[in-house]
Amino acid sequence: MAIADILNFKTDFRLDEVNKIDPTLDLEAEILKLKKEKNAVILAHYYQEGELQDLADFVGDSLDLSRKAKEAYADIIVFCGVKFMAEVAKIVNPNTKVILPDMNAGCSLENSCQADDFERFRKKHPDYMALTYINCSAKVKALSDIIVTSSNAEAIVNQLPKDQKILFSPDKHLGGYIAKKTGCDMLLWDGSCIVHEQFNEKELVKLQTRYPAAKIIAHPECPQHLLEYAEYIGSTSKLIKYTADGAPSTEYIVLTEPGIIHEMRRLSPDSQFYEVPGIEENCACNNCPYMKLNTLEKLYLCLKHEGPEITMDEQLRVKAEKPLLKMLEMSKGVNKSS
Repeated sequence: MAIADILNFKTDFRLDEVNKIDPTLDLEAEILKLKKEKNAVILAHYYQEGELQDLADFVGDSLDLSRKAKEAYADIIVFCGVKFMAEVAKIVNPNTKVILPDMNAGCSLENSCQADDFERFRKKHPDYMALTYINCSAKVKALSDIIVTSSNAEAIVNQLPKDQKILFSPDKHLGGYIAKKTGCDMLLWDGSCIVHEQFNEKELVKLQTRYPAAKIIAHPECPQHLLEYAEYIGSTSKLIKYTADGAPSTEYIVLTEPGIIHEMRRLSPDSQFYEVPGIEENCACNNCPYMKLNTLEKLYLCLKHEGPEITMDEQLRVKAEKPLLKMLEMSKGVNKSS
């Protein structure tokens, strides 16, 4: 699906309800009021709009959000992120209602790896272990051995036998990066993130020339030719920690979804951050169009109506839970200092 088509979802979802919201209503205050009344907790990913991050009880990357979802003691988890993240919350905390501001908030990586295709892929390689990036559906998780995130993939691979052959899905760039770092034999699924594929190399070089003191930092979902420019590569939480530590620079060119810069600026208000434009002119192609489907208005409506709700067949949930719990067990200590 083209980015423009995804962005058009913004005008399709609950349009009538959004238009009927009283423009004088203090949405932030109403959301906090509803959250208290309904004993809800709001979890948000770093790629969400800043105003949603500011309202959240916890903001994190996929690994940290998985932990928080499992530990949440609330009647409702409101997940400001994308659908697979909300599914993870339901899988690890099945007795809690999980709701998502916009059910159209999907993921290009999830779309690239359908369960039937993945099952055939696994059957062709029975002697391989399936390490699957968390950016996938519950059905694909249920067919996997261990789920990983960009924060813990290297640590988990390093706990496996050195001769263990691995199927890494669905992000070929992250898989290639981890294979290079660990030296493991990996067979990679041919998938990628539409956002990290969209960064404009020419504009990156221009930024590098304009701000020679700035350090280029990148997420490992970027293609290899972009990673070669980076002085530091890490997951969202690790990139934030790197800039918060202030080493070795106070200027950064950020090669990942620019929603992360909100947290970077909060922690490092005296630093300068530059986002890299996308390939297409006059297009916010460096923004995740799925993440940006969630808005303040939709968060308000989501809490008000307690939906859309994530529901799941219990047999599927139990199967998907096993590789997620394996991930959490093997990730003890990862990100704990960030």
